Parts: sequence; C-alpha cells; structure tokens
Amino acid sequence: MPQDAAQETLRTTRQGAPGALTAGPLTAGALAAGALAAGVDHDVPCVLDRCRALVRPALEEAVGRLHPWVGEMAAYSFGWCEVGGAPAVASGGKGVRQALAVLGAEAAGAPERAGVAAAVAVELVHTFSLLHDDIMDGDGDRRGRPTVWKAYGTGPAVLAGDALFALAVETLAAEPGGSGAVRTLSRALGDLVRGQADDLLFADRPWTGPERVRPDEYRTMAEHKTGALLGCAAALGAVLGGAGPETVAALDRAGRHLGVAFQIVDDVLGIWGDPRVTGKPVHGDLREGKKTFPVLVALGAPMGGRIAGLLESGDAPETAATLIEEAGGRSAALAEARRHITAVETALADVPSTARAAEELRSLLRYLVRRDV
Repeated sequence: MPQDAAQETLRTTRQGAPGALTAGPLTAGALAAGALAAGVDHDVPCVLDRCRALVRPALEEAVGRLHPWVGEMAAYSFGWCEVGGAPAVASGGKGVRQALAVLGAEAAGAPERAGVAAAVAVELVHTFSLLHDDIMDGDGDRRGRPTVWKAYGTGPAVLAGDALFALAVETLAAEPGGSGAVRTLSRALGDLVRGQADDLLFADRPWTGPERVRPDEYRTMAEHKTGALLGCAAALGAVLGGAGPETVAALDRAGRHLGVAFQIVDDVLGIWGDPRVTGKPVHGDLREGKKTFPVLVALGAPMGGRIAGLLESGDAPETAATLIEEAGGRSAALAEARRHITAVETALADVPSTARAAEELRSLLRYLVRRDV
C-alpha cells in the first residue's frame, strides 16, 4: 500500500458489511461526512463566529475577576494578549466546546443566551486542562506560540490552571439551576482526570505480554480524556436551558462517542496522515512510541511481536507502519471510528429539537472529526 499520506483518504464503501470502511486516499473529512447524517453542512465557521461573539464578553468578564497577573496568563492562553499584556495578533482557538454548549441549549428549545454560562465554564475548564496537559507532556508550543509554562514558568502556569478551574465552578454555581450544572461538570472532570491518568500510565506499560494495553482500555481512556468534556459541553447547555434528564444524557452520550471517534481518527492521521495537513512529521506517533489504537490492535496479531520489537527500538518507523497496516490496525481503527460516529447520530436522534438546531449540531460534530480542535 502506498505510504504517501497526501494520496490517502478515509472513505466509506457500499460493499461488504454495512458501514464498513476501506482504506483509500486519507482525509478525516470523508469519514465524518459519510458517517453522520447526509445533507449539506450549515456554514460551521459562521456558527462558530456567532457563538464566539455571544460568549466572548461573558468570558472576558469572568477572566477580569481574576488576580491581574493570573488574568494575564489566562488571557495569553486564550490568545488575547502577549506576555506582558500587549494585545495579541495570534488567533485563539476555534471555540468548538463553547459552541457545543450554546447549541446544546438551543437543541433543548432554549434561547442561545441560556447556554452562555455553560460555554464560559467549559471554555475555562478546557483551557485549564490544556495548561496542565502541556506541563505533563512537556509541550513547549501551542498554536504557534510558547505554552504558558514556557512563557511564565511551571508554577505560575499551574496556578493559572487552578484559577480557571475555580472560576468555571463559580460561573455555573451563580446560575439558576447551577447546582445541577456543577454536578454535570464535576462528573466530566472526574472522568477527564481518570483518562489523563490512564494515558500517562499507558506510556510505562510494556508493548507485549499480559500487562500490555488492550484496545478496550484505550477506548475507555479516550472517552474519558477526550469525550467527557465534549459531552459535558453540550449537556451543560441543555441543563441550563431547562432540558429533561433524557435530553441531557443523550447529548452527553453524543459528545463522548464523538470524542472516541475524534481520538481514533487522530491516531490514524498520526501514522498515515499528510504532514502538510496535520502539521506533524510522517509516522510521528510511531517515532514517539505512542500507544495508539491502530498500534494496539496490531500488537494482538500474529506479527505483533515483530511490530513490538520495532517500536521498542525506535527503528524503521516506515516498516512498522506497513506491518501495522498489514496486521489490520488501520482498518480496525477506521471501523471503530465509524462505529462511534454512528453512535453519535443515534444519540442525537433522541434529542427533541428544532430542525435548525439539530442540523447545526450535526454539522459541528462533522467538523470536529474532520478538522483540528
């Protein structure tokens, strides 16, 4: 199979088992578009712009309540300023999670403003998690700039993360019905911590033998680390929008399945993706020895021992990528991603909402799988 990532794509097929995926030219977008509901996407950038414009004043007001130095670090992490407080020219994030919160409120039949506090809280928590993740992972850059711990120091970055977490809880607690929202956020944070802990521990476990990481453990880790906060974003908007428990649970399920799908698609791109699109070197995840879903599946195949030897030595990542594909790691990952994306659609079918709110939510979820978050 050619290894030129620029010629690869993920595509659905009408042949074979229902919902099967085949490995052809690789773009995450084809996977998302084929797996979620058919139809023309709403203009997702416009949806994101609308939600950011709605949420930004409240987010700035919340950050303005922090200690000035801590507030500067928070503003830097959002892309609003440079070190020292000068206005930034760098762009911030896309605001996907805050958009999910606003759309979650609208899907529950509430006006968009009902989701603003939820959006602020989720954006604060997401940024808190990035500050701490960058420290744990030793990442020195994010979105083309030094990470907060590199710019300000490790201790200050930890402090800023803690402040954002506390501010998120305060924001929700001040809302009518805030106690239920705080409980929803607390459950998601507990799962996020469990997922992060498992991910860190996976790195120290062997490639082979009874202690190796199994694919089902990875699914659980991905749901917790990536899916919990996505599900929480949509669910929080619904909670503050007055939705019933069934709607809240359905939105949470949709986000969790989406998180697993997103993580597995990212794993596939981390081995076979086009570096001009991913911004990562070819076979980057293999060079770093990451225990990703395609790798874990392949390690269970008859040639798993040979693959493990290559991964342990760090030699010949090109050969390892070929063997992982021959062992079924890539095809199994694509099938697993599709299964979770289909589960997203099933969960959304249980959400009573207007046609516009439902389609915008579906469009945003498609966007999440085919674009970097």
